[in-house]
Amino acid sequence: MPNPKRRHSQQRGAKRRTHYKATASTISVDKTTGESHERHRAHVSEGKLYYKGKVVSEKAPLKA
Repeated sequence: MPNPKRRHSQQRGAKRRTHYKATASTISVDKTTGESHERHRAHVSEGKLYYKGKVVSEKAPLKA
């Protein structure tokens, strides 16, 4: 496997990493419950687990 002949500068690595940026997650409002939640994720409301506006489970899962 090829290896670099000389060491790359710290600045060169830092320039490459500048393109990785943190993005904020998109928040939506559920039409049935009116609660805000993260897009494409199931959410708990009043002890029920909702996904795409429908009840998936009557008993919410316990958080570990």
